[in-house]
Amino acid sequence: MSDLPPIVDLRQSATALRVQRGVMRMLRERHDMACYAEVPLRNGRRADVLAVGPKGEIWIIEIKSSLIDFQVDRKWPEYREFSDKFFFAKPPELDAEIFPESEGLIVADGHDGAILRDSPDTPLPGARRKALMLKLARLGADRIHVLMDPGPK
Repeated sequence: MSDLPPIVDLRQSATALRVQRGVMRMLRERHDMACYAEVPLRNGRRADVLAVGPKGEIWIIEIKSSLIDFQVDRKWPEYREFSDKFFFAKPPELDAEIFPESEGLIVADGHDGAILRDSPDTPLPGARRKALMLKLARLGADRIHVLMDPGPK
C-alpha cells in the first residue's frame, strides 16, 4: 500500500484506483483539466473524479470497476445536477455495452485513458457553478494543507 497517494481513503478497489489514475492523467494531459478525486457533493453523494476545465467546465466521472459494481449502484443520475458533462469510466476488461448509451464513457487503466463516447453537454446554472467552484477551491487548499502539515500521529 506504500505506493498509494497520501489522500486515498482505502474505500476504492485496486481496479478502481487504477482507472482513477488513468482517467486523471488523460484529462490533465489531453484536456487541460484539473482533477479532484473523491469529492463530496451537496446532495450527499461523492464524485469519484471531478474535473475542471480551462474555461470552468465541470465534468464528473463515475468509476465502475466491475459488472456487479454497475448493477448495484443506481445513484449515478444524481451526479448530473453537479456537472456540465457526466461520464462513466471502466477498465479495459469490462464490457462497454453495459453502460447507457445516453452517457459519456471512458476506458482507462493505470497509465492512460480514452474517451469512447462523449457526454451530452448540460450546462450548470451560474449559482450552482459558483458554489461548486468555491467548494473545490477550499477542498484543494485543505488537501494541500493536510499533505504539508499532517499533524500529530
